[in-house]
Amino acid sequence: MSAKRTLIIILVTLAAGLAVKKYAYEPIYIASESMSPTLYLGQRLLLDKTAFRFRGPERGEIIVFRSPVDNSHDSVKRVIALPGDLVEIRNKEVSLNGEKLFEPYARHTRPGELLDGDNLGPVTVPPDALFVLGDNRDNSGDSSTWRDPATGRKIYFLPRAAVIGRIRGIYPDFSSSSR
Repeated sequence: MSAKRTLIIILVTLAAGLAVKKYAYEPIYIASESMSPTLYLGQRLLLDKTAFRFRGPERGEIIVFRSPVDNSHDSVKRVIALPGDLVEIRNKEVSLNGEKLFEPYARHTRPGELLDGDNLGPVTVPPDALFVLGDNRDNSGDSSTWRDPATGRKIYFLPRAAVIGRIRGIYPDFSSSSR
């Protein structure tokens, strides 16, 4: 095989790989404990950027999005409520449309403390928005605790346009395995 042909194959392969990463799938890792115990710090996951091209996020899905508080990073949270839903949090318990939500994934590491976000609403999710929470409720920046850095006002909802995709799978970290 000629050097020119080899170079073309390498360039086409690189271009295809970059296109897949930009538009379809991307490896990510969990940088905080906000989704613990479901997802743990340092866990490596596959972000599916194609998941919401033909449908919107659904309740219970774990999504990746640009933070509405700090655009410099992406966040991972669980969708709790969709447009039109009525959300209320009383003493750490979430109610959706007037009914207590069954959340076997939720964890409270400080159950005896009343924290910011432990009482909220009721609020109705506006069109083109979502209400999202971390599974580690006492250690998560999310719809219950976000504040606009400029004004200090609460930000209860994630704009749908900020959603990048959903978690599709887990992949192992081969870099830390022994040789």
